[in-house]
Amino acid sequence: SNMEKSFIIAGFGGQGVMVAGQLLSYTACETTDKYVTYFPSYGAEMRGGTANCYVVISDEPVGAPKVNQADYVVCLNDPSMAKFKDAVVPGGTIFVNSSVVTIEETREDVHVVKVDAGSIAIELGNPKCLNLVIVGAIIGYTEILPAENVLQTAFKKLGAKRPELNPINEAAFRRGWEIGHAAKEAEK
Repeated sequence: SNMEKSFIIAGFGGQGVMVAGQLLSYTACETTDKYVTYFPSYGAEMRGGTANCYVVISDEPVGAPKVNQADYVVCLNDPSMAKFKDAVVPGGTIFVNSSVVTIEETREDVHVVKVDAGSIAIELGNPKCLNLVIVGAIIGYTEILPAENVLQTAFKKLGAKRPELNPINEAAFRRGWEIGHAAKEAEK
């Protein structure tokens, strides 16, 4: 049976939205035999509002991606929540950066995973690592990729330029993983 999962990741451009999508994509592409589709979307609203990217990870070649819907929607700010909360499929999951998102998802047919990513990143000493907290939560919840592979990708792609950030990025990822994993366990 083909396992295909799609993601929309959206937020302010400065929140590392594209890097989050790239970490999933590179890991799938370079460390597994899965097929990957990745594309970024910088809308006209990029400056003040939302940047987003779309990722599909599949056991088989990906057909035309349905960009208006996804199994998992990740919203890092209110503009992205307003724009994409209805894009999640019934039975799907929305990951919310609860540090800043105030809009509530009211649908009964979706799961919501609240991740206090902004606060955790500040607590760890680098506000920019909030995307690693989110990626950790996605992996802890979905188990779509091996956690250690994602971490190694982060070390390789982000640590190449800033190796001193590896310990903080790892801590951020693991904190997020715990939150995602706990949320999944709570649903069982």
